[in-house]
This record gives sequence, C-alpha cells and structure tokens, in this order.
Amino acid sequence: MSSEDEIRCMVVGDIQTNCYAYVSDGKCMVVDPGASGARIAQALSDVQVVWVVATHRHHDHVGGVRALVEATDAPWAIGAKDAEEATKAVELSSHVFSPSAMEVEDPPAPNRVLVEGDVLEVGNAAFRVYETPGHTPGGIILVGEKSAEGVVFVGDTLFAGACGRTDLYGGSWEQMTRTLERLSTLIDPDAVLLCGHGVNTVMSHELKTNPYLQPGAWRPSFGE
Repeated sequence: MSSEDEIRCMVVGDIQTNCYAYVSDGKCMVVDPGASGARIAQALSDVQVVWVVATHRHHDHVGGVRALVEATDAPWAIGAKDAEEATKAVELSSHVFSPSAMEVEDPPAPNRVLVEGDVLEVGNAAFRVYETPGHTPGGIILVGEKSAEGVVFVGDTLFAGACGRTDLYGGSWEQMTRTLERLSTLIDPDAVLLCGHGVNTVMSHELKTNPYLQPGAWRPSFGE
C-alpha cells in the first residue's frame, strides 16, 4: 500500500461491523457500511466517495448503504449472486437479529453487480474482485492492486483465527471449504487482511495459525 493512501475504519451497527474507507488521491471507496450511513458520509466529507461496496448481502454489511449513497450520490456495488436479496437484508435477518430501525435500512438495487475479475478504480488504487461463496452465495473479497497492493478486504469470509459462519440462510460449509482452500494460495502471504468484524490480521499468520486454513479443517462452531 502506498504511503500516500489511507485506510479509515468505523465500527458500526448492532454486530460491530468494520466499515472501511480506502482513500487515494482524494477519492474514496467505502466497504461494508453496515449501519449509520449518514454519519459515515459526514465523516468522509473531506473526500469524494466514488464507490460503495458490500462484501456480501447481510444487513450488518449493507444496512447503511441507502443513507450513504443518498448523501454522496456514489454508485454502490455487490456480488451478483447477492444482489437481489441484499435489497431485503433487514427483513431476511429479522428472525435472527433485531436491527436498529434508526440505523439500518434495506439498500436500493445496486448500480453494479460484481463478478470474478471485475476491477474497481479508486484514485491511484484498484481492487480486483474474487468470488468467495460460503458465508453467502455471492460473497466477494477485494484484492488491492496498484497503490493498494498488499491490502485485501475479506468481509466475513476470513477472520483472525476463524472463518465466516455458514449456518445462516444461503450459507454452505462445502462452498466455504473450497473458498478457503483457494484463498490459501490466492492471497499473498504478506497481505494485510481487513476483516468484517474484529481485529485485522496478516495472511502469513493465518496460514500458520488459523485452524480453518489447515489441511483437514473441521466444521466450525460459529460465532460471527
């Protein structure tokens, strides 16, 4: 990552989601605005928001999209296989969680649906989309290129010492197993992983210590 770029993090919503803003040359991409979209927009009033992106469709990652895009006029994007049900995220999660009505809204239809290989430009940075089904059918990660090299937004696919739960609607442990096996070789070991919840980590550390990246990994006892 270039020393001229900046990553800001705001923890939002009822499940303490990490909402990130990647800033490069005065432009900004917001990743996973799970709540408080108007407040996120206010915090980013010094930059131009050019993309709002969700790594997957759950309400704690899209609940602030509507207010954020209304405040900034930025286009928003999500993985193609999560696009339709993202617009019903609050309703679909209500039987599991109780999202705050003041902070969380269903997003509008996305301006762009993302598929494997798409690239999003942000100032001097670029992010390549990789499909990572398992936590949801349309989950994605964003791998930094150009001035963002060495940065990966992994959403709820991978955590420090854990992986995303697959016992929610649309989840698949079989798909998650294949995704994690792929990420073990896809992501540069030196890359910083910016996770959807909790602390961030480095891929080399996860390759050594994360039980779900080891051969013969067992089915998780899910938390996040």
